[in-house]
Amino acid sequence: MRCENLDVWKKASRLCVDIYKYFKECKDYGFKDQITRSSLSIPSNIAEGMEKNYKREKIRFFEISKGSIAELITQIYIGIEIEYIDKQIGLRWINELDEISKMLTGLSKYHKKEKYEKK
Repeated sequence: MRCENLDVWKKASRLCVDIYKYFKECKDYGFKDQITRSSLSIPSNIAEGMEKNYKREKIRFFEISKGSIAELITQIYIGIEIEYIDKQIGLRWINELDEISKMLTGLSKYHKKEKYEKK
């Protein structure tokens, strides 16, 4: 299965696009770079994991994505506090990230149950 067919990849990619667009005009290039990189890392690692041949490799990349989710949530909370991010928008993003994290947990569980070591 390709990543483009996964709802979790689609959801993570859409959120990444939203974040890139939101920070398009941001002049704090350090913050902008960090938050956009974190958001980009989530669907990118899902995609990379799906291309791995062994389930333990797949799961490792899904776990890396979950780490990027935690990083992004932290940056969103900070962005809200320093008034770079509208509170309602930031909280909506955090809710989406919680959903993505749960979806990744389910995807990892699915791959752990696979009978075969290969894709």
